[in-house]
Amino acid sequence: MTKKTDTAVLEQAAERPDSARHFPKRRYTGALVVVEGVDGSGKSTQLYLLKRWLEINGYRLHFTEWNSSPLVKSATKRGKQRRMLTPTTYSLIHAADFADRYERQIFPLLQGGYLVLADRYIYTAFARDSARGCSPEWLRNLYAFAPVPDITFYFRAPLEVAVQRILSGRPKLKYYEAGMDLSLAYERAESFRIFQGMILDAYDRMVDTDGFVLMDGTQPVNKLQKQMREMLQARVDLKRFQTRK
Repeated sequence: MTKKTDTAVLEQAAERPDSARHFPKRRYTGALVVVEGVDGSGKSTQLYLLKRWLEINGYRLHFTEWNSSPLVKSATKRGKQRRMLTPTTYSLIHAADFADRYERQIFPLLQGGYLVLADRYIYTAFARDSARGCSPEWLRNLYAFAPVPDITFYFRAPLEVAVQRILSGRPKLKYYEAGMDLSLAYERAESFRIFQGMILDAYDRMVDTDGFVLMDGTQPVNKLQKQMREMLQARVDLKRFQTRK
């Protein structure tokens, strides 16, 4: 992505009319808040800061993150260590992880009136797995049981900025993380850059179709956090989740 293209994506999202935004059909009394973006976009930092702010102010919440179910942890680890995962099995094992967390944590807590914060959601699968060659339609059907979030923050940083953030903080990129299974490049760092570019393109295509709230990942941390809190309060009635006055 060029700098001009990065700016265009941000400007188009800012000009998108309210009618283009997506709202969930609720079957629960809670609310689902999601952050998405490529590695190095700043999403996890911002969700952590939001979580701490909500906790300090006495809100009833639950935090969940991608690929964290103990049910499939050992199988995922073994498959990655032995490099046994094809794009389809890689996708299915993460879908099993999500389904387990959804049935045991996410949906019951939404029904119980909790504010659920998710560091990555089904859109991570849509972006990563389609970059690996899985059919977008197949992926949508695979995750059709998942409810639409009340708000999805998409933290977008230019490819080179996001990649440099990761490379400067990681001693070594993992095989699948770098997209080495796709034979994109001989060097892991270059393979990672190409793979992340493919994922970034997939995310950009979902901005309008899935109603993402676009956040400029190059902005200062405190400014982004202020924007995130304001947008959340505008979209979700937080008073419903306050456990103390």
